[in-house]
Amino acid sequence: MDVLDRRLIAALQVSPRASWGEIGRAVGEHERTVARRLQRLISDGYVRVTAIYDDLRSGHGRPVHLHVQVRPGTAASVARAIADRHDTRSVYALTGATDVGCELVSPSRDKLHDILSTQISGIDGVGQTQTQVVLHTFRTVAEWHAPYLTERELAELRPPPPDAPLPDVDGLSPLEEEIAELLAADGRIAFTAIAERLELSLPTARRRVTSLLDRRLLLLRAEIEPALIGLEVEAQLWLKVRPNGLDRVGQRLAAHPDVRYCAATTGTHGLIVQVATAHEEDLYRFLSGVVGLLDEVTDVNVTLITHAYKRGYLHKSGLLTLEKTP
Repeated sequence: MDVLDRRLIAALQVSPRASWGEIGRAVGEHERTVARRLQRLISDGYVRVTAIYDDLRSGHGRPVHLHVQVRPGTAASVARAIADRHDTRSVYALTGATDVGCELVSPSRDKLHDILSTQISGIDGVGQTQTQVVLHTFRTVAEWHAPYLTERELAELRPPPPDAPLPDVDGLSPLEEEIAELLAADGRIAFTAIAERLELSLPTARRRVTSLLDRRLLLLRAEIEPALIGLEVEAQLWLKVRPNGLDRVGQRLAAHPDVRYCAATTGTHGLIVQVATAHEEDLYRFLSGVVGLLDEVTDVNVTLITHAYKRGYLHKSGLLTLEKTP
């Protein structure tokens, strides 16, 4: 993908439901050029626009990060078995002591025990598992965008911030659940299509979608393999942080353009950070020049993502990837 493709994808990540004209005005390109390029990338399967819940606030589930050690030779089959579960949002092959990492959303606290003690451990090849329950999310992957836009361009595309602090818990009505499912299947579905499918008036459909997004119960996401847009090094960082500095470190790292995801969890390392960079040297500079300057961080464990089996509930087979010839 050329520079313009990458910039247009970044714009779509910032505002997944923006019109082609709005994106064109923000990045200084003609609407027809924007439409032709992005429609091609979407129709060819390189980009998928979807939506995910804010699980904790909406009560939709309890997200956990699961690290799995497997019997030699079974990493791929274990990863595929975990990816086939409807409750896993992402599944990766990792370097280091852990072979497979995943983000799993349990429908309830009680159900989590059965998932971990019986279902996951019952997969052939699974050895040891380690589970970190998400306590607070500083940045989701849906809120990340590739670092190819200027601050002025971002300001034109970003939605306005909420007028007041959002409540910790804010559930969805049955109708909002139906709308959320339509947006998860197609984040750019037209208001008219939502109105027709659910037998609503057009103003009602528009108002309900806007409410879901403004209350941040649903997060729109333009999904693409980072390597396709020049970010070929993905890493997961597990940080030990002094409790009195956890919030400051989380907010500081979540604001960095290299950080795709950042959350506070249970476990020996209280902060998980997912980073995407163009080269290993960029990751080194992030570790030494960003993480290394945070006095509250006392330990760092770095693993590289070598293969993605699932992202944002989408199987890797549903997303085209960058294949290099020898």
